[in-house]
Order: sequence, then C-alpha cells, then structure tokens
Amino acid sequence: MERDGELLRLEFEDRRSITARAVVSATGTWRAPYIPAYADRDRFHGVQLHSAEYQNPDPFAGKRVLIVGGGNSGAQILAEVSEGAETVWVTRKDPVFLPDDVDGRVLFERASARVRGDFDPVANTTLGDIVMVPPVKAARARGVLNAVRPFERFTESGVVWRDGSESRHDAVLWCTGFRLATDHLRSLGVVESDGRIEVVDQRSVKEPRLWLAGYGNWTGAASATLIGAGRTARELVPRISAALAEAESSRDLDGRT
Repeated sequence: MERDGELLRLEFEDRRSITARAVVSATGTWRAPYIPAYADRDRFHGVQLHSAEYQNPDPFAGKRVLIVGGGNSGAQILAEVSEGAETVWVTRKDPVFLPDDVDGRVLFERASARVRGDFDPVANTTLGDIVMVPPVKAARARGVLNAVRPFERFTESGVVWRDGSESRHDAVLWCTGFRLATDHLRSLGVVESDGRIEVVDQRSVKEPRLWLAGYGNWTGAASATLIGAGRTARELVPRISAALAEAESSRDLDGRT
C-alpha cells in the first residue's frame, strides 16, 4: 500500500492496483502465528508445529509431545493429542479453568463486558480462561490436564528445564497465539514497534485515510472477538462516511475561495 496524492493505492499480487479515499484494514491477528524466542530452538531435530497448522492428533500417536502455551487452544490440543501420545503441557502460569457449566458464549460475553466497562467482580474471566468442553473434561478425567512452568532451552532431542534436568521429545506444538498482521501497512510508516498503529476512533493518526478493525481492544471494544467484531464494524461505517463527507465539504470550500 502506498500514498497516491489524495488517495491510497493498493497493489495486488497479480499486479493489479486500485485507489481509494478510505481503506479499512481488518486482517486481525490470525494470519501471524507467534512462536516465542526460546534459546537453541533451531537445534531441535524434532517436529515443530504451530496451532495454526495443527489438523488432528494422528501424526503424533506414540510420540513424546511437548505442548507449549495455555488458553483454550493449548488445552484442547493437549486433550486430543494425549489420547495417543505422551504429553507434557508447558504454560507460563497455572491455567485458569472455568466452571463446567460456563460455555464459550458466556466467556466471550463476560470478556466483552469487561472491555466495555461493565465489570462484574464475580465474573472475573478473560479470553485466556479455559472452557471445559467435553474433550478437556475427558483429559481431566485421565489426569493429563496438568501444566508445568517453561523450560530453559532446546537440545537436539528435547529440552533442558530450569533445574538443569533434560527430557526427550519428538515434537513441539506451539499454542502460543498470534501477533498483529499489520506488515502490509509498514510502507505507510504507521506501524509501531509492537505492530500496533496509533488510532483515534479506529482511524490512523498518522494516515487519516486508513481505518482499522478487528485487531483488539485498541481498535474497538473486543473487536477481535466474534461478538465485538460486528459492533465495531457498525461503529466504523458512520465514522468513515462522516470523514468522507467532511473532506468533500472542505474541497468544496477550497474551490470557492
């Protein structure tokens, strides 16, 4: 993407291009898998797979698998893989398991309410809390839903733990989330070191023709959730319309002076 006079120009892989007075970037986070920088990770000879690429537990049957990362993806992949593999679950802190009667819909509603400021101290939940879906309940019943703290570094055949002990593993499944997919906007000079873009009401401060949605709370309350995405999209449309109308009015005034 680049500036083209009063417009923004979008270049496509097939060399087509279009220009627009306003562009909404809504690539979110799910296209940028994140793997933390563990020491000597490149030395490990086993399989490494991010949860974004995970399809089913079959390739890991009979293997020794390290599952890194908490949250629902970590718990649910652990639940599946542990049925046929020897697993170790690594999380930065003890996972938080929701009551068995709290489903995903309730989790998202509570998290969205917290972002909006409708804080209920009794419902102190976050999107990282684990929903006890049937496979996770089954894993709990099998006694495998236990997490340990992070290891220190990799070896060719496994990892070294903080107490100096070593363990062998055939595969590592990274359930470590995603980062902001904003690299396509770097050519505009608006992307900060953490991948964010400074916005006011979803509009880029450094490039007013650019609008953002779906990246997290900084682009609208709970905008990266299924519940919040629709609401922030509805808020975005009239904001863009008003900005375009204001710009058109300013051009008309300039033309009469």
